[in-house]
Amino acid sequence: MTYAHPEYLVETEWLAANLDNPTIRIVESDEDPLLYAIGHIPGAVQVDWFSTLQHPLRRDFLTREQFEDVASKLGITNSTTVIFYGDKSNWFACYALWIFEYYGHKNVKILNGGRIKWEQEKRPLVKEAPSYAKTTYRAKEADKSIRAFRDEVLAHSNARKPLVDVRSAKEYTGEMLHMPNYPQEGATRGGHIPGAASIPWSQAVNESDATFKTTGELTALYEGKNIKPDSEVIAYCRIGERSSLTWFVLKYLLGYPQVKNYDGSWTEWGNLVDAPIEK
Repeated sequence: MTYAHPEYLVETEWLAANLDNPTIRIVESDEDPLLYAIGHIPGAVQVDWFSTLQHPLRRDFLTREQFEDVASKLGITNSTTVIFYGDKSNWFACYALWIFEYYGHKNVKILNGGRIKWEQEKRPLVKEAPSYAKTTYRAKEADKSIRAFRDEVLAHSNARKPLVDVRSAKEYTGEMLHMPNYPQEGATRGGHIPGAASIPWSQAVNESDATFKTTGELTALYEGKNIKPDSEVIAYCRIGERSSLTWFVLKYLLGYPQVKNYDGSWTEWGNLVDAPIEK
């Protein structure tokens, strides 16, 4: 059984044969921004999740106008097919794709396996950063249908609608306030949003090469926790990067029609005064 929307994925073989394709732009987005300088896919530009995509003052994305400027400087037009890849099984590649789609860019794809698979196959990496002619990119109004905010999440939880907590098991129970092997930071309280199902993001990918699991495996994973396509689903993690991968899986690989990413996630919820928490 194929994915619901296989056109949102490309394989390493295809990308290797299309490195000089003028209709695409390859974007690397990593948790570790230093990886790009060490070596990246030929022709790829860097989009850092924090310094490139975040508002410099408030906790939010770039404004629509700022996003247009970023895309224009990367040589991206409104018709460019943008292919995202990165480290950590494509956490931030999915996050970058989600923000591009938030501002209306529809020609987006993920490189299945990301950096890990490309490196495993000993495909070429270069250190030289490419330069592209500036374009005049025009973004659309923000698409709120793929992004959840705290008041909506509270109403969702109170109505016992499907919520997916994609963090590790110990984060879900409140034993840890952070990802394993990361500093204790981000929230004053631990636990999970009431009613949320614990489905760690890592269960959706193959550990060996960071590729996505099969449709059958993914269906069993989510429907086994009663996360089904007939209801609106909200996914969250700590800051929204791991949950963007789950959002991508549910929306494009399984074809769930109503999926939102709550990027405020636990750093917001765990600090909210009077927010309900379960352990």
